[in-house]
Amino acid sequence: MSEVVIIEEIPCESGDGLIAKVTINRPDKLNSLNQEVISALKEMCSWAESNDSVRCVVICGASPNPAPEGKRSKPHAFVAGADITEFVGKGSQEIFEMFSDNAIEAIWNLNKPTIAMVDGFALGGGCEVACSCDIRIVSTRAIFGTPEIKLGLIPGYGGTQRLVHLVGYGRAMEMMMTGNNVSAEEAYRIGIANHLCEPELLEEKTMDIAQTIASKSMHTLGVAKQTIRAALDNGISKGVAIEAKAFANLFDTEDKEIGVQAFLNRSNPEWKHK
Repeated sequence: MSEVVIIEEIPCESGDGLIAKVTINRPDKLNSLNQEVISALKEMCSWAESNDSVRCVVICGASPNPAPEGKRSKPHAFVAGADITEFVGKGSQEIFEMFSDNAIEAIWNLNKPTIAMVDGFALGGGCEVACSCDIRIVSTRAIFGTPEIKLGLIPGYGGTQRLVHLVGYGRAMEMMMTGNNVSAEEAYRIGIANHLCEPELLEEKTMDIAQTIASKSMHTLGVAKQTIRAALDNGISKGVAIEAKAFANLFDTEDKEIGVQAFLNRSNPEWKHK
């Protein structure tokens, strides 16, 4: 496994099996998703699926490293989004291939129960990683958002499909069309978060729920997950395919390049198609 994704095997209190605590480990980049992280997460999913000892998967972001003397420390982040530097100069075909076979779908398709433990920023791809998990436990300093519209893009990891099932049509539209962030309290109120707690209690709360789940019959958990997902999958699989194509096609637009360059240059985008 790559150093950008760390797996800690936590014994189940029931005495059988383990909980896989998976940490996305790019704290100096706010745990943003690059191709190395995506590959490592896919590898993790294959390992978790094939390992009969894994009873639950918890996904989190690494805490900030200590700041150099005289410098401010980085903020906390679950995943602050995709690594935008990898978008520069990309066209639709290359992006479509990258985003069609991705780690977020691998997480979504895991038969094992999954929990997102969210502390800090969960933006763009980070929001989509959280939404691909079965349950989301968040700290009071968590911030959710789908800011892709500011880059001349839309979510490309299933966000247009999964978020609407969590928060409803109107709120999903507002989040994606404005690009505005949502506080932890608001995320809990509208249904993104299952539980909200203070940062120092986040891991304890998450592991309590993970241990409870891990004590149940794995076969029954799998059947429950498949059955509940059936309510979504009749529409979501086709929807994700539509989203992937629409997202990739935006990479052939002038506005995408304008948005990405403005982000990297810390300037305001001057859209071609206003």
